Amino acid sequence: MMKGIHSILVVFTLFAFACSLASAFDPDPLQDFCVAIKDIKNGVFVNGKFCKDPKLADAQDFFFPGLNKPGNTSNPLGLNVTVVDVDKLPGLNTLGISLARLDFAPYGLNPPHTHPRGTEILVVVQGTLYVGFVTSNPDNRLFTKILYPGDVFVFPIGLIHFQFNTGKTEALAFSGLSSQNAGLITIAKAVFGSNPPINPDVLAKAFQLDKDLVKDLQSQLWSG
Repeated sequence: MMKGIHSILVVFTLFAFACSLASAFDPDPLQDFCVAIKDIKNGVFVNGKFCKDPKLADAQDFFFPGLNKPGNTSNPLGLNVTVVDVDKLPGLNTLGISLARLDFAPYGLNPPHTHPRGTEILVVVQGTLYVGFVTSNPDNRLFTKILYPGDVFVFPIGLIHFQFNTGKTEALAFSGLSSQNAGLITIAKAVFGSNPPINPDVLAKAFQLDKDLVKDLQSQLWSG
């Protein structure tokens, strides 16, 4: 079983890396690498991060441990996402790729969201996931699929998408993204939990909801 999982992860990682090189959304690097650094005294500003002097880079800059460890899904969504982006793995800076582990409790949900700066490709390792994305206006077409271990699905850049564990057991998936920092906008949180809150009259009319219901949703999701 472990050998099978290992094989899937190796194939998926190589495939995601190849895709990112073929058509990365981030600007192409102009050097072999640009390890992100917070100390601006010894760095050069490139692509949103300061770069470490290449002569000072070492293997640790390109290493991240722990994706074999399950995340804590004890929360209302039953979800834990372990992101490996440029903030966690400095060596990713300018390389146009990142990775994430998604742990789902039974009936856990990764709610509708978008990645404004990256396409996502997902492979299921354990369990069963109902996934989908919606196209832009005016069609708003819904594309969905039930995924089983070994199945792969791609979510185009910027489109609203979701993943839902339809089973009574835990589920596990890994995602590759075509950006060192793809960004995340969770739709419900952004709309009803903005800081400061959006005027309830605006949301009531936009969603054709009672104003009191809008205020109730804002009180639950507001991040202030």
